[in-house]
Amino acid sequence: MSSVFANVLRAPEDPILGVTVAYSKDQSPNKLNLGVGAYRTQEGKPLVLNVVKRAELMLVDDQSRVKEYLPIVGLADFNKLSAKLIFGADSPAIQENRVATVQCLSGTGSLRVGGEFLARHYHERTVYIPQPTWGNHPKIFTLAGLSVKTYRYYNPETRGLDFEGMLEDLGSAPSGAIVLLHACAHNPTGVDPTIEQWEQIRQLMRSKSLLPFFDSAYQGFASGSLDADAQSVRIFVADGGECLAAQSYAKNMGLYGERVGALSIVCKTADAASKVESQLKLVIRPMYSSPPLHGASIVAAILKDSDLYNEWTLELKAMADRIICMRKELFDALQAKGTPGDWSHIVKQIGMFTFTGLNSEQVTFMTNEYHIYMTTDGRISMAGLSSRTVPHLADAIHAAVTGKA
Repeated sequence: MSSVFANVLRAPEDPILGVTVAYSKDQSPNKLNLGVGAYRTQEGKPLVLNVVKRAELMLVDDQSRVKEYLPIVGLADFNKLSAKLIFGADSPAIQENRVATVQCLSGTGSLRVGGEFLARHYHERTVYIPQPTWGNHPKIFTLAGLSVKTYRYYNPETRGLDFEGMLEDLGSAPSGAIVLLHACAHNPTGVDPTIEQWEQIRQLMRSKSLLPFFDSAYQGFASGSLDADAQSVRIFVADGGECLAAQSYAKNMGLYGERVGALSIVCKTADAASKVESQLKLVIRPMYSSPPLHGASIVAAILKDSDLYNEWTLELKAMADRIICMRKELFDALQAKGTPGDWSHIVKQIGMFTFTGLNSEQVTFMTNEYHIYMTTDGRISMAGLSSRTVPHLADAIHAAVTGKA
C-alpha cells in the first residue's frame, strides 16, 4: 500500500544547513566547511567554554535543583540578567520596570515570539528587513503573520554599508512600520554602521515612529566587548522610546544546542510592560508551553557570579580576537598572492562572517575544485578557518578570481 504522504513533495535542503550536509558527504581530506555559523578552535574543533563547564559542575553539585517546569516566561534570574546584559545595569528602562523579558528558544524563537506578538497587538503589520539578511528572517516573520519588505543595506560595489540607500528606504517606509536591525556583526555581511550612523538612524526612525526590533546574536562576539556591541541598542533605549530586542547565547557562550535566548520589549511605562508580558505568555503557551531549564541555568549562573562573569569575558574576547586574527591572515595571504581586486573588506568587516564578494559560479568552482563549502552568496565563517587552512582558502579564492585552477 502506498503512504498517505506519497504525494508530499521533497523540500530542498536549507541553504545554510545544507552546506554541512554536502560537506559531510565529501571524502576529500582537504575539505573545509565555512558555511556553519559556529565557532571552531584553531584545530577546527567545536569549543565548550571552560566557564560553561564550571557552571555546569556547580549546577550538578546543587542538591536543591529539580527538573520541574519553568514558568511560561522562563527562569526569572535569567530574564533579569539578560535584560541587564543588553541594556546595561544602569538602564533607566530597567530601573523603572519598563522592560518585559521572556526566555525563548534562542534567537530564532525570540524573533518568532516577538513577531507573533506584534502581529496580534501592534497596529502596523509590515516589517522591513535589511537586504541582505540572515535567510531565516523573512520566513520567521512571514509565518508569524507579518508582511516582509526590505531596505537597502549592503553596497556590493564598496562591499560596505549603503548608508544613503538605507536612510532613503527607511525614510519612505510608512509611519509606524517595524524595522529589523542587527545589533552588531551583521549577518551575512559583517558590515555595521558606525555609532554616528546609528545616531542618524535613530533620529530618522523616531521622527517617523518606526519601531526598532533588534536581533542581537553576537553581543561580545564581534568586538570582544559586551558593552561596545550593545551600543546600537542602548542609544535607542536612552531616548525613552520603545523597541524590541531578541538575544541569543548560542555564539557568545557557545550554547548552540541548548537553545538559550530572550525577548525583551521596552515600553513607555511599567503598566504597559506588565500588559505586554501578559500577552507574551499567551503567545508562548500554545507554542511550547515553557522554555528549557538547563541552558538558562548555565547563563544565569555565569552572569550573576562575578568570578564566572569575568572568566567568560576573557574567553569571549579570546574567541573574538582569534576571528580578527583569521581576517588579517586571509587578507595578508591574498595580498601576498597578488589576487586581483581590493580585499580590504575582509579586515574591515566584523564578527563571525565575511561577505567575500565571490559570486555563485566562483563558489561552485571552489567547492568542486578545492572542496571548500560555503553559502552560494559567498559568505564564509571566519571561525571555520585556522592558520593551517588559510593558505588553502587563499589558493582557492585566487584560482576562482583569476580563472586559473
